[in-house]
Amino acid sequence: MSTDATRPGHIGYHAGERQAQARAGVAAEAARLERLPKPEIPPAARDFLARQTLAIAASADSEGRMWASPLTGSPGFLAAADARTLMVSARPAAGDPLGGNIQHEPGVGLLIIDPAGRRRMRLNGRARWTAAGDLEVSAEEVYANCPKYIRRRAPDAASSAEPGAPRRETELTSWARALIARADTLFIATRHPQGAADASHRGGEPGFVEVASTPDGADVIRIPDYAGNNMFNTIGNLLVEPRAGLLFPDFEGGSALELTGTAEVSWTGGTRAIAFRVEAAVELPGALGYRWRSL
Repeated sequence: MSTDATRPGHIGYHAGERQAQARAGVAAEAARLERLPKPEIPPAARDFLARQTLAIAASADSEGRMWASPLTGSPGFLAAADARTLMVSARPAAGDPLGGNIQHEPGVGLLIIDPAGRRRMRLNGRARWTAAGDLEVSAEEVYANCPKYIRRRAPDAASSAEPGAPRRETELTSWARALIARADTLFIATRHPQGAADASHRGGEPGFVEVASTPDGADVIRIPDYAGNNMFNTIGNLLVEPRAGLLFPDFEGGSALELTGTAEVSWTGGTRAIAFRVEAAVELPGALGYRWRSL
């Protein structure tokens, strides 16, 4: 989605989203959802936010590379100060690019997800770090998403994940490959050059994500794109801006793998896939705060 600065409060599809919708043959269905995003946080969403323990933040670094970062806390760490402002009382894990990214580029995309209840919502806008160390987000786009492909799990309050020293890599380690091989959940960060960043969820059976190598030795992650809400926010962004970030949560261990690189969308008949070429990786022990259990 993108906001038209000449039409205050107007949110609509950009050219990449419309191109993807037309290619998938769902332009008419998508048109009915174009007015779904709003610039305010509705009352029901404020209650939902107050109960959550996990949010994913999409942001861009000083080189324009995209990152997807976890933010976690006890219920109440997400609070709507008013209809246009979300306060996030959490700091990213040590070594997570998010902290510096917001200082450079305030555009941020938040995906607030409730795995236990299989609910999620997007809140995109402009962010800043306050003097108290909280993240203050001025909302520009707020809307709920469908529950498809969300695996039910919950944080285990009795089993916290201890933070550790971040590990920066230029390729996938054996730990990273093993995590990706068993993943049933990932998050992807994208953006439109003139719009806010966007964080999105992808889920499937373990093994739905595949890792391969190119002839020049680069790691490439292939992600199938399953049918969703027909808005094509992620695919549409990638058609106009290929830089993207991936987050693979290690729910059982409480750690996280963050990747940045470029992505290409391929179409075969009625199916789509994202081929993500890894440029850099950050392994963040304990970044999820808790170990999570399946429900």
